[in-house]
Amino acid sequence: MTVRVRLAPSPTGTLHLGTARTALFNWLFAKKEGGTFLLRIEDTDIERSKELYMQNIFEGLQWLGINWSESPIIQSKRVNEHKKVIETLIDKGFAYRCYASEYELDEMRENQKQNGLAPRYDNRHRNLTPEQELEFIKDGRDPVIRFKINDQKLISWDDLIRGKMTWSGKDLGGDMVIARRAPADSIGDPLYNLVVVADDSAMQISHVIRGEDHLANTAKQILLYEALDLTIPIFAHTPLILNSEGKKLSKRDGVTSISEFKDMGYTSEAMANYMTLLGWSVPEGVNERFKVSEISEIFSFEKVNKASAKFDWDKLNWLNSQVIHEMSPKTLFKNLEPLFKKNGWDIPSQEWGRDLVELLGPSMVLINDGVDQAKPFFEEPELNTDGKKQLEIKEAKEVLSFIYGYLQKLDSSFIDEMQALNLIKQATKTCEVKKGLVMKSLRAALFGTLNGPDLIKSWVLLSRFSKDRARISRFL
Repeated sequence: MTVRVRLAPSPTGTLHLGTARTALFNWLFAKKEGGTFLLRIEDTDIERSKELYMQNIFEGLQWLGINWSESPIIQSKRVNEHKKVIETLIDKGFAYRCYASEYELDEMRENQKQNGLAPRYDNRHRNLTPEQELEFIKDGRDPVIRFKINDQKLISWDDLIRGKMTWSGKDLGGDMVIARRAPADSIGDPLYNLVVVADDSAMQISHVIRGEDHLANTAKQILLYEALDLTIPIFAHTPLILNSEGKKLSKRDGVTSISEFKDMGYTSEAMANYMTLLGWSVPEGVNERFKVSEISEIFSFEKVNKASAKFDWDKLNWLNSQVIHEMSPKTLFKNLEPLFKKNGWDIPSQEWGRDLVELLGPSMVLINDGVDQAKPFFEEPELNTDGKKQLEIKEAKEVLSFIYGYLQKLDSSFIDEMQALNLIKQATKTCEVKKGLVMKSLRAALFGTLNGPDLIKSWVLLSRFSKDRARISRFL
């Protein structure tokens, strides 16, 4: 079998974490099987679909390293084909026009609710006579088109993740609407389950890999495949992604879109790595820290869990920190340089920038951490509470005066590491204080805080920016 899989997002919002995870599983499976990964944009919801969301989906997938093999299919451009499929179903007796009004449907549902019954269409217009239809048309009623569902029918398929799945027709809510209301001499806008079957068949999709929230849709779609005498694809339903409270991850949880994760400072490598682990168990002997492009050979649906996956920020943060810590200074600076410039910060040289990010890298979890930590190197910092207390110590001013006097006598505008170490040693001896007081006082004067990366290296970088003397002089 030639493997052809697809991702079919709706451009009604930004690329969601769950959609991106589905894309990864499809892409990994296609790579392993030597197949084709395709993209279809399901934009038939005209009011909510937007071009900017479509671009966000494209950019998000490409950022994650997921590329598609053929030009994306735009679903709205296939409406005529969808309507032809509906005509075929009507001609074959599998579909019909239903004239039930919204008022009648609401009344039907309310009666069902009061009697403790599950809401479902009661198929009241399935067998209308031509004369009855004509009366409804004369009344000005526009029909929807419904597909007949046999309540006694059992629908089964072998799911690659969940095994044998069986649904009863009576659990599918009655005859299914496949086209919206329109005059009886036409066909209204085709709806989701119908267009998915038509498009997957036209694209020759061999495997449909999607979230478990589509299980009921799969049962309905299999009935459509059978009615149209089309080849039924193989299905795989991935587990949902839950929040920390065990509920389906949604916008209420804050960050859910790939572009938001990117803006927060997560790397594409860490995101792809982590999303693959959301529902997929790493085979024994394989490290959980990996590049997704390297694991397609060992990816299989046998290792995809049936149980829902819980989103774990700590795990994602750890993976992201590992990616950052493995970056060369050149690569890390390439990631941070645009953010530095966005803040209006002038970088003395590429070498200086690489030295700075090499200093900051080991303590970074997010790319954006580098911006926060680099700020004192570009902008004069304010004293925090600890820094202020340190500089109120009597000996602190004496130490800073000694260091400032030494710096003023230097021929060069900046110092190197050896000079910095010797100066601290001299200050400790001359001022008769402990080394710790010298180090803390100097850090507070230079960076406004008592915490931070290696002081000597930080000081040398700052001095090469010609800012250390001015900062020390503020406290003399």
